[in-house]
Amino acid sequence: MPRIVGVDIPKEKRIDISLGYIYGIGRTLSAKILKKANIVPSKRAKELNEEEISRITAVIQKEYTTEGDLRREIQGNIKRLIEIGAYRGFRHRRALPVRGQRTRTNARTRKGPRKTVGVVRSKAVRQVVKTDE
Repeated sequence: MPRIVGVDIPKEKRIDISLGYIYGIGRTLSAKILKKANIVPSKRAKELNEEEISRITAVIQKEYTTEGDLRREIQGNIKRLIEIGAYRGFRHRRALPVRGQRTRTNARTRKGPRKTVGVVRSKAVRQVVKTDE
């Protein structure tokens, strides 16, 4: 498995797809990186030699923020929004959708599984209800 900026990329896949396994790199950015490094996108990751891997790594490190640095930057931005009391920070703090989506229904990805709210009755009350029926 070739290793680029600290991430093992799958060797059987095409290099333009494999670069997507690096956090912060998608299809479009992958194509730009390969163009700057003068590498054919249809090449498999296992077919790359050391010189080509180093060219890709150099382009990524010089021009783009990826992996740990990008995650840290995003977390810092969220923390800043929370500290300044912005509406978006408030939504992050409460684990609700941040970008204006509805929350009356849906929003389950952000809110998590449903927490059913209902009446809790004691055993004595349940027995009385059963005998009346």
